[in-house]
Amino acid sequence: MTWRIYLPLFLIGLVTALAVACLQSVPGYMDADYYYVGGLQLVNGHGFNEPFLWNYLDDPAGLPHPSHTYWMPLASIVAAIGMFLTGQLTYAAARLGFILIAACIPPLTAALAYKLTSRQDLALVSGLLAPFSIYHAPFMSVTDNFGIYMLLGGLLCILLARSGNLSIFMLGAVAGLLNLARSDGLLWFGMILFFIFFKMYEDHDGSPLSVRTFISFARKLIPAVVGYLLVMAPWFWRNLSVFGRLMAPGGGHLLWLKDYNETFIYPASQLTFESWLQAGWRAALFARLSALKWNLLNAFAAQGGIVLFPFIVLGLWQLRRDIRTRLVVVAWLVLLAVMTLVFPFAGQRGGFFHAGAAFQPFWWSVAPLGLDSVIIWTRRRGWFTPQAFRIFRLTMIGLVFTLTILLVLIRVVVPGWGKDETHYAQIEQVLLSHDAKPDEIAFVRNPPGYFIVNGRSTIVVPDGDEHIILEVANRYHARYLVLEKEGVLLSLKDLYDHPQDHPLFRYLGEIHATRIFAIETQP
Repeated sequence: MTWRIYLPLFLIGLVTALAVACLQSVPGYMDADYYYVGGLQLVNGHGFNEPFLWNYLDDPAGLPHPSHTYWMPLASIVAAIGMFLTGQLTYAAARLGFILIAACIPPLTAALAYKLTSRQDLALVSGLLAPFSIYHAPFMSVTDNFGIYMLLGGLLCILLARSGNLSIFMLGAVAGLLNLARSDGLLWFGMILFFIFFKMYEDHDGSPLSVRTFISFARKLIPAVVGYLLVMAPWFWRNLSVFGRLMAPGGGHLLWLKDYNETFIYPASQLTFESWLQAGWRAALFARLSALKWNLLNAFAAQGGIVLFPFIVLGLWQLRRDIRTRLVVVAWLVLLAVMTLVFPFAGQRGGFFHAGAAFQPFWWSVAPLGLDSVIIWTRRRGWFTPQAFRIFRLTMIGLVFTLTILLVLIRVVVPGWGKDETHYAQIEQVLLSHDAKPDEIAFVRNPPGYFIVNGRSTIVVPDGDEHIILEVANRYHARYLVLEKEGVLLSLKDLYDHPQDHPLFRYLGEIHATRIFAIETQP
């Protein structure tokens, strides 16, 4: 494998990422909005603080609020680097690093495929699958973790199977970056520990493990731990300084969710083991069965690329004796279990899709090998000529390319990317026409998205009724309520449907089925 292969793959990845980026003038959804605002705050010298609240899990004291208490900061750091280097605070500058990362994934995938198969022809096919990532394509150029996770996951898989101290140190550092990108990145550090233990056991030919063996294992851990802490220690220090603990508070409440909307519950202290038990085992079982269904569909469609799925499975079987394959499959199963049993609501609402991106380079690397195994099987029966290899490989690439175009049309072009946020400027004009002051706070569905458009501090509409709205408004001094038709809670449906009938909420008007209120009296 030479630069004559890697460079064209990089350019194809770059052109693909730029083509999709041209259709996306805004981040488009709350996760990407959040990371963009986080980058803006860093470049503007505000540090890891945010001018809004998008949940109440850590019982926030007020605004500004310490940032990244739920999501991790790496994507915001990448966005900040792009803006810092260009000297611009635009979204185009913020996503510069994400576009370059997306361009690096095809050559990285080819390099991983070559490491796995030692075949340049298969590596090239794998590299050509990566730019056309089907369900991931709309998200590769935005300020989110998809590209970051793919790049780091692929790099970690390349480093696996090496047991030298430098390689183990690099594995620890990459695991640290994965953790800095997402909380579930910690699972990858666990996989590295399992890898070190497995290699140690393999080196002893399966003989009984002695105390000396475990001492050797502990020594092997040191480079991995050093690499991991080199990345994560500054973030742990920040959390200790701000919260007095290594991890930001509030995350533990997610264990006791009874439905997804409780992510926005106020106060979060209602989320307890006792309240979870009161919901009954049937509700818990139904939630996990639903999560399993959606996560498996995600595995087939998004991670498996629909047409690639059977060939990925066959490719994994072909490489079943490779330690990297075993580790990756085990890690994927652990992730599936965590996103199904522990965090079922987050898992089926995008968590498994996000976290699973780290495995994509490996899936693309093994898919051509699986296809070849089918062609070899059919040729033994005299069904095809030797040209079948080239024809079916090109067909595979063509199908993936076509599906990617269709998904971009369906997700980006036809609905209009970020259309839900484009009317926020009109909503702001309604507020200003009613003498809203710039420092007055409003309830909205997407606080970071509203801040990007208008620069107004906002807080998320809590999961609760009108009394909860008034209680939260009183605590955080919110003056306005914006209810978007999409996502209106059942507890607020009467307020939305009959906006004139609630004296404590003065109806100001409607923009594209979004109803706007001034909160007249706060208890």
